[in-house]
Amino acid sequence: MNTIHLFSRAREAGKKPSALAFPILAVALILTCPAYAGAVTPENAIKLSPEHIRNLGVTLGKPVPVEQIPVLFAPAKVVVPSSHDYLVSASQPGLITQLNASIGDKVKKGEVLAQLNSPDLLSMQRLYLKAESELQLGRLTYQRDKKLLEDGVIAERRWQETRSQYQAFESEASEHRQLLKIAGMSDAEIGRLKKTHRLSGLLNVYAPISGTVIERLATAGSRVDILAPLYRIANLDELWLEINIPQERIADVKIGDLVLIEANLQKEEAGRTVTARISLLGANVNPENQTVLARALIEGKQTAVRPGQRINIQIVHTTDTTAFKVPNGAIAQNAGQSYIFIRNRDGFLVKPVDVMGKQGEETIIKGDFSGNEDVAITGAVALKANWLGLGSDE
Repeated sequence: MNTIHLFSRAREAGKKPSALAFPILAVALILTCPAYAGAVTPENAIKLSPEHIRNLGVTLGKPVPVEQIPVLFAPAKVVVPSSHDYLVSASQPGLITQLNASIGDKVKKGEVLAQLNSPDLLSMQRLYLKAESELQLGRLTYQRDKKLLEDGVIAERRWQETRSQYQAFESEASEHRQLLKIAGMSDAEIGRLKKTHRLSGLLNVYAPISGTVIERLATAGSRVDILAPLYRIANLDELWLEINIPQERIADVKIGDLVLIEANLQKEEAGRTVTARISLLGANVNPENQTVLARALIEGKQTAVRPGQRINIQIVHTTDTTAFKVPNGAIAQNAGQSYIFIRNRDGFLVKPVDVMGKQGEETIIKGDFSGNEDVAITGAVALKANWLGLGSDE
């Protein structure tokens, strides 16, 4: 006779149930409630015959040891390091007469990118030649007065005046020579000008580095002012990733963490994996999206990613603790806890595990097992049903 029936008979007899009957009745109601029965932790073993296991479609496999644990996914942008990115501009105002490079072209350092016709360059060359002529005259006077001083013909004061004037000529010639170099003339072109005295308004614009033309910012035949941008050139041997990490997850990311990028940009590159390492964590939070900037250095030269590209990345830790990798289908969930099913003589043991992260079709776990066990990698849903008493025992 159950507790509920006893309680009903006491009511019918007009007797007041004892105080002990109420807690007993409450326990009986809870235990018979279906909602509660699902929350009760089942036993940690499932008894199944080999034939039943085959009928359930269960296949076995062993957990694979791993050293890397996924941390998070985040968006990123491929950028060129600032030290490898150059803006080539016009050093003098003038008319663009020729542009020799186009977007995507690879250029070498010192290669002529463009030509300008600059009237201001003519004036600078004329002033330089004038300063060189005055320097030559001053050098002759300097050498003459130096010998006269040694012979005792002139006074020390006159020699000091001559030497001071010669030094002024040297400074002025050097100044105009430096201005020509700033204007874009090479040492060879300046030497040729000094030797021939032939003025030319044509100014060559040279590539400052060996790299790739990222942008062309001018058109042949147009007039430009001083410092007007002409080209943007970048050395693509080294690329960075700028990663936006939610501020609440920044503590999970460490310098040196591995960054993985699954690149499927072109058919022949499908499945290639690009890797990078975290090299910097930002010190401030972006107020617009509440993220922290992290920078990662892409390892090796890459063709699967390109500057300006926006991609999704995954950050992973290298761990010293024992962790294993199993297919996602090997994990069963119950009451907020993750489990795997380990084969034994009578069927399966149900082992709780901690999920460290997911990587594609696989889950990283750790728990109380060695990794040599046979784990159900398919059919976990059917095993879970049997475990919870929802399946057939036949």
